Amino acid sequence: MEAEVSLRKTFHKDIFTPFAKGINAYDLLSPGDRVAVCISGGKDSMLMAKLFQELKRHNKFEFGLEFICMDPGYLPENRALIEENARNLEIPLRIFESSIFDTVSSIEKSPCYLCARMRRGYLYRFAQDLNCNKIALGHHYDDVIETILMGMLYGGQVQTMMPKIHSTNFPGMELIRPMYLVREADIVRWQKHNGLRFLQCACRFTEEAEKFGLAPENAGAGELSKRKEVKQLIRTLKKTNPYVESNIFKSVENVNLQTVIAYKQDGVTHRFDEWYGRIPENAALPASEAGAEGEAIE
Repeated sequence: MEAEVSLRKTFHKDIFTPFAKGINAYDLLSPGDRVAVCISGGKDSMLMAKLFQELKRHNKFEFGLEFICMDPGYLPENRALIEENARNLEIPLRIFESSIFDTVSSIEKSPCYLCARMRRGYLYRFAQDLNCNKIALGHHYDDVIETILMGMLYGGQVQTMMPKIHSTNFPGMELIRPMYLVREADIVRWQKHNGLRFLQCACRFTEEAEKFGLAPENAGAGELSKRKEVKQLIRTLKKTNPYVESNIFKSVENVNLQTVIAYKQDGVTHRFDEWYGRIPENAALPASEAGAEGEAIE
């Protein structure tokens, strides 16, 4: 299969290598794990499934895979496209159904947030029934940096999309994001190279909004419009700073707690007053507070 072979040749360096690097760097996979690979029908999750199959082929240690897809009330043509792609890509997909779209259809405020939370819960439960201890989602590098900026610009907070999270509602379960270091542009190149067509957005409400010419917010997809704004902002900034994407990514790895007003840990807010005065006067200042030659500004 060309789509599979291309991951070993054409896209090995740009896609498979960062996929494997992310798994190793964030310790996402261990011997004996049983991973439920969650497929929505889009390019990201379908590629993730093929990458896991390729990783399994290397057989460095034993782990199990289940490929699952929840149908929350897709239009028939969307469901059919998911099934067709799974057959063509030789992904042994298990599809289970829920009524999430019907449940959130009457919600006016933040239906997308509620939908996402409910979908996650259904995926955890179905994965548990299959004796899995982890679920894998297809979020990639660009999702991470966009989330960082969205948190700052629209949420007034510094946070990121973590590479792995322990479930609080499903003890023993963990969410992992193995595509954490894979770039979206490379995913698109893989898709086009193999002539594949995936779902753009399977959300029934977004489709209806576009059909009748409504603003995305009217379909409960305000976050999608904000994410598009952030994507455009990053593209604009990249024109004058080619390193802007990696700088955004690294910003949440290089947090200096001595230079923030406050931070939260385990639900408790800690303000700078707690440590103010303990920093020596000759302590190194951050670059933003230093002069051109690195000297402190008087």
